[in-house]
Amino acid sequence: MHALLSRVRTAAAQARRLIGALSLSDGRIKRARLQLVVAVFAIAYAVIAGRLVLFGVQHESHLARRAHSEAVASARPDILDRAGRVLATDVRAASLYAEPRRIIDPDEAIDQIGAVLPDLDVGEARERLASKRGFVWLKREITPRQQSAIYRLGLPGVGFLTENKRSYPGGPLAAHVLGQVNIDNAGIAGLEKWIDARGLADLHLAGLATARTLEPIELALDLAVQHAVRDELAAAREHFKANAATGLVLDVRSGEIIAMVSLPDYDPNRSGKSSDPARLNRLTTGVFEMGSTFKALTVAMALDSGKATLASQFDAREPLKFGGHTINDFHGQRRLLTVPEVFTYSSNIGAARMALAVGVEGHRAFLKKMGQLDRLRTELPESAEPLKPKVWSEVSTATIAFGHGLSVAPLQSVMATAALVNGGLLIPPTLLRRSEAEAKKLAVRVIKPETSDTMRYLLRLNAEKGTAKAAEVPGYYVGGKTGTSEKVVRGRYVKNKVLTVFMGVFPCDAPRYLVLVMLDEPQRTPDSRGQATAGVNAAPTTGKIIARIAPLLGVAPRLDLPAADRMLLVSRRAAN
Repeated sequence: MHALLSRVRTAAAQARRLIGALSLSDGRIKRARLQLVVAVFAIAYAVIAGRLVLFGVQHESHLARRAHSEAVASARPDILDRAGRVLATDVRAASLYAEPRRIIDPDEAIDQIGAVLPDLDVGEARERLASKRGFVWLKREITPRQQSAIYRLGLPGVGFLTENKRSYPGGPLAAHVLGQVNIDNAGIAGLEKWIDARGLADLHLAGLATARTLEPIELALDLAVQHAVRDELAAAREHFKANAATGLVLDVRSGEIIAMVSLPDYDPNRSGKSSDPARLNRLTTGVFEMGSTFKALTVAMALDSGKATLASQFDAREPLKFGGHTINDFHGQRRLLTVPEVFTYSSNIGAARMALAVGVEGHRAFLKKMGQLDRLRTELPESAEPLKPKVWSEVSTATIAFGHGLSVAPLQSVMATAALVNGGLLIPPTLLRRSEAEAKKLAVRVIKPETSDTMRYLLRLNAEKGTAKAAEVPGYYVGGKTGTSEKVVRGRYVKNKVLTVFMGVFPCDAPRYLVLVMLDEPQRTPDSRGQATAGVNAAPTTGKIIARIAPLLGVAPRLDLPAADRMLLVSRRAAN
């Protein structure tokens, strides 16, 4: 340091001599100018000297801590539900670091810290201290009590940095929507990962992401509705001894996802759970054969193409055979069935004959138009590609007509069903707020409005007379379609392992919301009449959900609602 100051003084003296040699001694003005120049040089050298002294005495570890602090203490925007309730936010937490070069006795330091932090990996901590690096982490995110206890130890070379830690006040309530962050507060799943991909990571690198500069992310999710759906699904899963239970509520006019639940889920406050295969989001990451809920698409296709009307009949007297394949009905009527009867009796044979009447290419084109043959992209990074037939034959068309042979993500099936009842518009689903006007700009017409009117009638009729009767909720005019599909195990369908699905719409005369319930391998119960089909488990679960969420969504019950036939008559008169 002495040598440094000596060099500075020598440089200043040389500058004064140089200026003196160049100056003229014959005038006060010139002398004043010279003195001013000397002063400027002296100040400049003093500033340079001061900065050199500062960098010389400043400890290396301080600079390392500062740089590391700026790197790890990055903020994330709050995530709110549609009512402004906090779903995810940042809190400040202390993390413990060490400067191995300043540690006097590493073993003693580790022993004392380990007594305060019982979950500390002692072996790893010793290795880090033995590295003699300028900066190492010992434990991220410690409690205030632990911080205080370690501080009182007075260990040189040990300190604390305050970092941002992500907190999810609702715990697992919206886990599959929100996703999760890693130890560095970077998104690794769900919306958290989507936020980073939308530019937050770049803002962090530029040092522009602070809590003051980040606008909250407002979701379409309603926390109260989310809780009701999750609560009823958990009860159904336990009652029917199902492996998993999944549910979703969609606004059919805007495409907003009001609730999304997939059980089992996880607590995003605990690291590492989002990647557990048993806890995947079955609504977007899984693909399934959706069973007879696909018959709604088949019927809509036949009606919209002009290949069928409500009065059309389809022969269901005998099983339908294709080489070694035989298509039977679960509730066989063994007679000619009208279109409403095909729908309410959930006839596989009738649905297959409808699809064959449209033709293989027409069927495939319709499903393509309805978004069932391509991967569905949403704000959630996790999504799955549909499993389609390698060769689309008549057998493929016949089986896909009633929900076998094509596996899709449940959310994309919901999207297509919503188009059947909202007037015929396919609207991409979203987890973010979106107005109906904004939705219409994104919408694509896929069926005629009059076809949509007919589908609403059929869905309501099914709740009055068909397989959806257990979903009925007085005053809310529910319509829907059941689906029960055998699961494929080692390439074969297994009769005692089923996936049950229900698509419920309310109110059916002017649909606003669609509710999906899906149970994986539900078991027979004393109150299920010895069955494990959707009509005895998924349908009543949907009814319970609608009864709870309708008041939360502002849908008031009505008295003296018309029968389905009268509803269709009113719709046709309004259209004319």
